[in-house]
Amino acid sequence: MTKPGNLALVVEFEVLFVVLPLAFRFRLIPLPPIPALWLLCSYCLWRLLCDASFDRQKLWNSAGLRPLLPQILPVFVIVAVGLIFAVRYFAPQLLFIFIRQHPWFWALLMVLYPVLSVYPQGIVYRAFFFQRYRTLFPNNYAVAIASAVAFSFVHIIFRNEIAVGFTLIGGLFFAWHYVESDSLFASASEHALYGCLMFTIGLGDYFYKGAR
Repeated sequence: MTKPGNLALVVEFEVLFVVLPLAFRFRLIPLPPIPALWLLCSYCLWRLLCDASFDRQKLWNSAGLRPLLPQILPVFVIVAVGLIFAVRYFAPQLLFIFIRQHPWFWALLMVLYPVLSVYPQGIVYRAFFFQRYRTLFPNNYAVAIASAVAFSFVHIIFRNEIAVGFTLIGGLFFAWHYVESDSLFASASEHALYGCLMFTIGLGDYFYKGAR
């Protein structure tokens, strides 16, 4: 049973992470996804900065990345190689199509995507999520799973199973590494690696097109 003091948090949770994605999915909100993300990020960041119990160092803390590199990099290499072979086998026409057709735009995206998309997502689905809703869950494992599910669910706006499935798996890694490192920089760096990989190997359309 929900405690009275948590009722407002439950309502906010449902609005931000259930109602809003569904509204985008059914085109009830006339905004492109990136500006909408920035608005949501602004609200979440405001809430964090107004919370005296929140450790603001978690919003960056670049030192948290190095201890995680032995965990992050080998998995990333295995996944990258596996996905390249999978795309080559199942959809060879897509492999590296972005680089081949729009090399300068690809290079620009590799720089801007982590800043304009990945980091704001990290604020919403890691820093804000853990700080704001920790009391609704029994432990950090449960919060990490809920964070990954919410992160995956918002990708219904792209109307394909690949985006939803991949982000559920990725969301589990990103959330747990945020817990381990207390570093949004570490979590966002891992997120950026996989996001840039998807755009590079030709799967980027699954994570952007279809929202409008």
